[in-house]
Amino acid sequence: MPQQGAALGGGTDAVAGSSTGPVSLSSATAEQLDALPGVGPVTAEKIVAYRQQHGAFRSVDELDAISGIGPSRIADLRGLVVP
Repeated sequence: MPQQGAALGGGTDAVAGSSTGPVSLSSATAEQLDALPGVGPVTAEKIVAYRQQHGAFRSVDELDAISGIGPSRIADLRGLVVP
């Protein structure tokens, strides 16, 4: 039974590689971002680069500052990502 508790405690692994929870724009890797619907490797790298230049995301709406991401893409990602 202790292994079940350990599995439940590994929440970050579940979020990192699946759709069981929102992906953090401020800490996700390019690979994690690439796994989001409508976000490919180029856009994922742009998100990481933006974060490195501007610091942590304060709002999902900040994605609008990244070329290739517009209002409809933000609407698609809302609920799947957190700042």
